[in-house]
Amino acid sequence: MRHQVRGRKLNRSTSHRKAMFRNMVTDLLRHERITTTTAKAKECRSLADRMITYAKAGDLNSRRMAAKTLRDPKVLQKLFAELGPRYADRPGGYTRVLKIEGMRHGDNAEMSVLELVEGVVKPKTKKAKPVAAEPEVEEVVEETTEETAETATEDEAPVEEPTEEKKDD
Repeated sequence: MRHQVRGRKLNRSTSHRKAMFRNMVTDLLRHERITTTTAKAKECRSLADRMITYAKAGDLNSRRMAAKTLRDPKVLQKLFAELGPRYADRPGGYTRVLKIEGMRHGDNAEMSVLELVEGVVKPKTKKAKPVAAEPEVEEVVEETTEETAETATEDEAPVEEPTEEKKDD
């Protein structure tokens, strides 16, 4: 039975699996988007979210915990300098998995894009019941000719010149 057993084995040994996820998270944080199989992407996102949560804390212990996973000092610096402050107000969900149409040539594996979410999340608010909308009123825009626009000043409104009507005799 698999009660409370978490994670996919992905047909790899433990050491290979850990190394693969370390490399994937490092590349994700470096490039902010990677393409991989759907199963790997779903497993990798929890580790990536944990690294960003460490960066949000920003203390020495969090940096050391992230350094155990990320072996590239430049990526570690980027994580704590750029990504941590970017997601400071976001309460989780820093990554998304987008499925790609089509399968991988060779083994027909389902492919996905794992990427960091951009922007700041807006807090949810309760939706108000829809009220009958008032009919929209179209605004009438008056077009001014060049002559009247040139002669008009700030205090005066544009005045149209009267037209001469021909009287029938």
